[in-house]
Formats: sequence, C-alpha cells, structure tokens
Amino acid sequence: MLLQLSSTVNTKDGEADRAITQFLSSRREGLSSTTIDFYKAYLVRSVPQLGLTPTPSAVNALLNSLSCSSGGKHAYFRALRVFYRWVYSPRSGLDMRGRTNPMEWVDAPKVPKLILPSLSREQVEVLISKARNIRDKAVIALLAESGLRLSELAGLGESDIDWHTRTVRVLGKGNKEGYAPFGELSERYLREWLVRHEANGNIWGVNGNGIKTMLRRLEAATGLPCNPHTFRRTFACLLRKAGVDTMTIKDLGRWESLEMVQRYTRSVRFEDNLRFYKAPLS
Repeated sequence: MLLQLSSTVNTKDGEADRAITQFLSSRREGLSSTTIDFYKAYLVRSVPQLGLTPTPSAVNALLNSLSCSSGGKHAYFRALRVFYRWVYSPRSGLDMRGRTNPMEWVDAPKVPKLILPSLSREQVEVLISKARNIRDKAVIALLAESGLRLSELAGLGESDIDWHTRTVRVLGKGNKEGYAPFGELSERYLREWLVRHEANGNIWGVNGNGIKTMLRRLEAATGLPCNPHTFRRTFACLLRKAGVDTMTIKDLGRWESLEMVQRYTRSVRFEDNLRFYKAPLS
C-alpha cells in the first residue's frame, strides 16, 4: 500500500525535484489522488538516481537492481515510462531537442500472469451476512453487483442513484462520468439504509478510508479476501459465469480495454474449458 504523500518533492537532486513536481502538477486535474501518490512514490525513489537524460542501459540497470517483486519492478517501469514521456514532450518546457526518450528502448519487466482471486456468489453472501449493519451490507452488495472502484463508491450522492433504471452515476478514472448497474439486492439494502440515514455529502457517512477500514475488519472476521479490487474481479467473474461476453463486461465495468477483463476472468475460462475435458486415458 502506498503512503499518502505530501505535495512537496524533496530529494537531494534539485533538478529532479523540480521536474517531478512539475510533472505531478501537470497530472493533478485528470487523475485521482491515489494515482498521483503512485507516481510520486516511485519517481522520488528512482529519478534522482537516473537524472533527466538517462541511457536505456541505466534504466535497465536500475530496474534489475531492485530487490522488490516483478510486480514492483513493473510499477517502477510504468511510472518512469509516463514521466519520461512527459520530460521529452514540449509540455515539460525542458529543452530535449536532439535527444530520444530512453524508455522507448526499455522493455517492460515480465510479470507472472497469476490467476487473481475473486469471490463466489456464496462467499459474497457470507460477507453480507457477517456485515455489522445495513450500510455495510449495502456497500458489499453494491461493490459485487456494480464493480465500482473505491473512489466511485465513496463519491456516490443520493442524486446519483436512478431507481427506475437501477443505475448509479459515477465519476471514474480521469474524472470520466459513467454509469454502473445494480441489482435487487443492492436496491433493497440501499433503500433501507437511506431511510435510516440522511445523506450529507456522500450517502455512506464515511469516506473511502472508512470504507476500507470496514472491509479490512470484515476480512479479518471471515478470512475471505475483502477489498475493492477483489470485488471488481468478482463482478467480472460472476458476469462471465452467467454467460455475459467480455466486451459487455468491459463496458458495464467501465474498463478502457479488454486486457484487464480477460486477466480477471482467466479462472472462469479455465472452469468453462474443464467442463469439456475428457481424460485421454480414461
């Protein structure tokens, strides 16, 4: 988990500090604070060592020297790729004439394609049954039925709910407005919660950190994975098991590409294939 970082960049390299600060400022309008914190966390640990005009071999050497997992190395790579793309663009205001962005010649670290955990319908029902109150039940039902990101869930106001179409209006990545569906179970818990609670700001009475705290507590009590990303994978997998095609899941979940949907639903594809398997020696 990334720490919430202050807006000031302070390393021992003044030039790197200024460039990182300017880069983050250029990104603030279109990205969530979580994404900004992601960039900052990885850039302050790497750019001062590389400088603004590193060679591809220097970037590769840095990535290879890291003691973190392959997923961590890939996170460094992603942050550096976006940062240096900005550095070498006219938007940065830096004079990079005649120079080539080194990241164009750096291959992404390979990350194992693991099957990511999701919840079964029965496990979601267990979590709902163990939730302490109606609000928490509504949160879990909506996460599973709508595939909302934490920021989307935490930002919901009562006016965002369309009971007629069973959809909620959300502000997703890059401040893009979108809509997410929900089902009868979510409607029941939402209506019951809103009768009891007068919404002031968002409908929950707690922010995103409060929701994460509740989910961690529920995970400890049940032993089941219980975080927004798990529910988002669960949303995709349950729809796929119900026969919904991946393109429709992409649109319903507001993913920008099919890649993440396909990654999330790999376990479902294997289960589908297993049903047709006939042991060759039996």
